[in-house]
Amino acid sequence: MATHSRVRGSRSLPALETIAVQGSRVALLGLAVAFVAAKALGRMPSLEAQLVVYLVGMIALNLPHGGYEHFSNLRRRGLPFGARYVGAYALCIAAFVALFFVAPIPALGLAFAVAVAKAGHGDLHVMDALVGSDHLETRLQRALAAVARGGAVMIVPLLAWPDTFNGFATYMLLLFDPGAIGALGPALESARVVLGVGYAVAVVGHLTLGYAVGGGASWLRDAAETGLLVGYFAAVPVVVAVGLYFPLWYSLRQAGRERYARRIEPPTGLSVRDTCVAMLAGGAATAAVAGAFWLVVPNPLGGLTLLPGLVAFYTIFVCVIALPHVVIGEWLDAGRGIWYVP
Repeated sequence: MATHSRVRGSRSLPALETIAVQGSRVALLGLAVAFVAAKALGRMPSLEAQLVVYLVGMIALNLPHGGYEHFSNLRRRGLPFGARYVGAYALCIAAFVALFFVAPIPALGLAFAVAVAKAGHGDLHVMDALVGSDHLETRLQRALAAVARGGAVMIVPLLAWPDTFNGFATYMLLLFDPGAIGALGPALESARVVLGVGYAVAVVGHLTLGYAVGGGASWLRDAAETGLLVGYFAAVPVVVAVGLYFPLWYSLRQAGRERYARRIEPPTGLSVRDTCVAMLAGGAATAAVAGAFWLVVPNPLGGLTLLPGLVAFYTIFVCVIALPHVVIGEWLDAGRGIWYVP
């Protein structure tokens, strides 16, 4: 059953939307090439440098945008809806944090799944608005597209950088339950096989079905971007890859999608100043939630030194707030959603 009739492509995009799409592609391609060269020359950056890059990318560059997505979604929708939205968001966060206390390894698996859902489902809406999605005619195709793109963020690093991935998964468990670490290795090993095979099937199925529908320019762009994402997360160390993916790909492209939406529909009247204030306010609210999370976590740094401890803490925190970001902010919001495309 067809679910979308949009036929859009980047060739007719205005300048700023084009910059968002092309800039995201150039950024990830440049980073992938740079790290392939660095590895060949034996000049890979130290782990400490990678951790700093992660924290700068995820906190300084990406954090304000996450808060702004909700502000943009709620600003014209009234207090009753907004109150229900915020209340459901808070309950979802509380339930996810509680899961880390009760079942830390399943909670960690859910955290990684949330990252896949956010990256994949969010990018699907960017395809609708800016890249082209006319080759995705069924719900199955759209689901496979989301898995292909979102899976690159977590599954490819799990396969390409297993030692680093295992190490930081261990660090995250230290925040809640060091006793669970013994079961983590076998769980990740099993997940590596199952998810690797499943992801390969999803990517091949996604591209094959899209080509069978008729291919075309949107399919070619989709195939190229999917290949770029897989190559980027395979070539760039996982800490840097994730830390820069969200500001340089996710946030940049979502900003382009929102500009598209505001161009198609009547403007909301936000000035540049108001937009900046809204982003700062959203970032401040999220920082307040981070402070509360710090207080309830038994060992916020996991007994680690400052940099790896902060990366472990922030990674879990951003997954905790990403769950309602996706579920409340998009999937349960039938009226609009944070990734709205008119």
